[in-house]
Amino acid sequence: MAEALAELAALLGPEAGPGPGAAAARAGAAEAALSLSGSAEGRRLLAGHPAALTALLELAAGPRPCPAAGRCLLNVAAEPQARGPLLAALPALLGLLPAGPACGALANLCRDPLGARRVLRGLEESGRGLEPLLGALGEPRPPPELGPLLCNLSQVPEGRAALLDRSRCSVQRLLPFTQYRDSVGHRRGIVGALRNCCFEHEHHEWLLGDEVDILPFLLLPLAGPEEFPEDEMERLPVDLQYLPPDKQREEEPDIRKMLLEAIMLLTATKAGRHTVREKGTYLVLRELHRWEREPDVLAACEKLIQVLIGDEPGPGMENLLEVSVPEEVEQRLQRLDREEEERWQRE
Repeated sequence: MAEALAELAALLGPEAGPGPGAAAARAGAAEAALSLSGSAEGRRLLAGHPAALTALLELAAGPRPCPAAGRCLLNVAAEPQARGPLLAALPALLGLLPAGPACGALANLCRDPLGARRVLRGLEESGRGLEPLLGALGEPRPPPELGPLLCNLSQVPEGRAALLDRSRCSVQRLLPFTQYRDSVGHRRGIVGALRNCCFEHEHHEWLLGDEVDILPFLLLPLAGPEEFPEDEMERLPVDLQYLPPDKQREEEPDIRKMLLEAIMLLTATKAGRHTVREKGTYLVLRELHRWEREPDVLAACEKLIQVLIGDEPGPGMENLLEVSVPEEVEQRLQRLDREEEERWQRE
């Protein structure tokens, strides 16, 4: 197998020679590598052959980019063994942005915080920052791999800081995609990135204010076609009033859960809780709770409702993200969570 891979790498590289025949041979070798990357064993073999990875990257980034080479790199980048060679060739990968395979390969490289920081540093050193990614959001059909890449970058504080840079209107460009129907993967990644940004409590007032107004974008996917009495309707943000009778909720349970988690994070401060309450969030959650059947999502919904209808924390505990929870209390809460999940499973 090692000899076969060496031959494949030779066919992929410049050793194949010039001319149309050699170009066709390289394209055929890239298709063979793509087929090989379709299995876990094939990905491991390619990941362990740096010469093949280098040749694939040169083909993907060449004057006439080879689509099969880019898709193959996307698959192989999921292998831990491939991360070193691909991160070493980061400038070439970044040069392929915002193409979908490049976004996907980089998303795989960013699964861990170390990889995310390397990619962010590479983007900054290129002088473009996140702009190649955010600019692609304006395309008629953004690559579906873009959402997961932004989500993985936002797992580290540096990524969240870049998205929350108030001078660039970055986070605002993510908001319309909480309702994006053309790609579940892209929508999931964008919601994940927004949820991660909500960990930064010092930005909550700005996020909830008129300049960003994030809350309606988080609530709308959770809202259904239910009608409200006029006095309740007036409490809702304009975008959530008089929704059509065919309004559908977000169909993916994990995305619904992330939306609820994002709103929960926004209630960490007293000011945030006040704003979330004042905008009729409880009304949307009340109807969601009646409709929801997934135990994990239902539990997240109930916890958020408890925060909204419960008493305010005592002095010194107003910011829930800064409260230190004793270890024994944390263990007790985790045990209660497990018992609650088991109860839902029995029911």
